[in-house]
Parts: sequence; C-alpha cells; structure tokens
Amino acid sequence: MPEPFNFERAFHRNIGFVTRDELQILRRKRAAVGGLGGCGGAHVATLARLGIGAFTLADFDRFELVNFNRQYGARMSTLGRPKVEVLQEMALDINPELQIRTFPEGVREQTIDSFLEGADIYVDAIDVFALEMRRKIYARCRALGIPAVLSVPAGMGTVFLVFMPDGMSLEEWFCFEDVEPSLRMVNFIVGVAPAAQHRSYLVDSSTINLETRDFPSTGLACELCAGVTAAQTLKILLGRGKIEAVPFYHSFDAYTLEYKKGKIPGGNRNWRQREKLARAYEEFAELARNSQTQPKRAASA
Repeated sequence: MPEPFNFERAFHRNIGFVTRDELQILRRKRAAVGGLGGCGGAHVATLARLGIGAFTLADFDRFELVNFNRQYGARMSTLGRPKVEVLQEMALDINPELQIRTFPEGVREQTIDSFLEGADIYVDAIDVFALEMRRKIYARCRALGIPAVLSVPAGMGTVFLVFMPDGMSLEEWFCFEDVEPSLRMVNFIVGVAPAAQHRSYLVDSSTINLETRDFPSTGLACELCAGVTAAQTLKILLGRGKIEAVPFYHSFDAYTLEYKKGKIPGGNRNWRQREKLARAYEEFAELARNSQTQPKRAASA
C-alpha cells in the first residue's frame, strides 16, 4: 500500500531552515502565479515543496514542442494540453491538500481583482512581451498591498527584483511613460537586467528575432529563477530577514560565476540607465531591421 499523504511528514525536512510554526504559516499562505511557461511551472513546484498551501494559477497557453528546452511542465505526455491544467495536476501530486484556483484564459483586465483575491504574494512569470497587462497587475498589487517578485532568466543566470507595496513601484523603476509604446519593451529589458552578464557569451545574435518574438533561452536559468523567487517569497511571507526591494537589483550568472547586486536610485531615470537605454534603442532598432530579412521561425512563447 502506498504511504498516505501527511503534510508534516512530507515537508518535515524543511524544518531547521523554518520552524514548525513557520511551516504551518506557509501552509496557510496563497501565492498567485501569473504565467506557467518558462519560469511559472518551476515556481509552482518549488513553492509547493516549500509548503505553500494555496495557489492561484493563470495561463491561457498549451504546451508545445518548442517549450521543451526550458518549461517545467513540457514533456511528450503533456503536448497540446493546457499549461494551467498540467501544473495544477503536478502541484496536487506534490501536495494533494493544496487549495488551487485556476484561470485557464490567463489574467484579463476584468479578472485581475479575482485573480489576486486572497493572495499573500504575486509571483510574476507572465510573458515578457505582455507589458501592458503586467503594468495593470502591478498597479492592483500595489493598491491591494500585495508584494510582487519578478525573476527573469537571463542566459544561464537569473535576475530578480522585489516590489513591495510601500516601496518603489514598477512604473517608477521602468519609467514606461517616459517613452512611446514601441520603445517600452526596451525599457523593460534594460530595467530588468541592468548588469546584462549574459551578453558576454551570446554567440549568435541572429537568433534574436523581435518580429516573431523568438530569442535564445535555457531551462537552467528558469530553475535558478524558481530558487531565488522561493527564497524571497519565504522571507516576505514569514517576515524574516532583510528584503532588498527595488531600487536594489540582484543578478547571478551560473556561466560567468558572477553575482552582482546594485542600487539604482530613480530606476531607468538614473543617468547610467539612460546611457544604457540610448544604446539599447539603437541596438533594438537594428535588430528590428534585421529581423525583417530573417527567415520566419516559430514564436517562443
């Protein structure tokens, strides 16, 4: 007979780095995870193993073969299946007692509040190109007093930013309103990876195609994102340890073996960031021109 599930036994090995009481606190917390692709699936699995007891999951997409290099739930047995359905099953296979709400159409403007209802933290893993929806979700998180953690895979590393409700906002960090809509993606990329350590080993820039939203990625970076996100989530939910939210950023690259932490007062309005943005606007304009002459490839969701 299989051993019946028991929460305390299943997550007993977490005790030591958390107390028994803290494990029970985590059991009562809800994480809202937007996006279950590149990093989202790994976030759900890692947080579930940490002892988080409730999730709200949102994603409108289905698994494809192109997802196999990096997405936690992507495998032959899940091809064509909705990501939210697959990750719900995987999470319940880790902890059958989980309370899970799902949004199989993703987060839409009219469902943001219901998606965030009861959430103790928002874990941002929505598509990098979904800027306008990201801005709306963060605005509601701030209004509702919900902390948010954003970690992005960068080459073979991770960059993570923490946004606390009473601290610097997403808008203040990225300064989206400073530029026309067509340039906001550049503001996001420069603001989300100020150190850009991964650029030193990018061997083929022709793999970046803005028109098809195709760019190189690695699964190991997504796993690193899940680890740092879970650690920051634990600290926030338990009120333990120092939280270095923006204007601090944190970047670790497993390829270059470099960890960088910096403070950028003013975010993208900082003079150093403005210099990076000026160069990036030119580079992305060139990439956009080149992408128009490149062969069409399947989009990397």
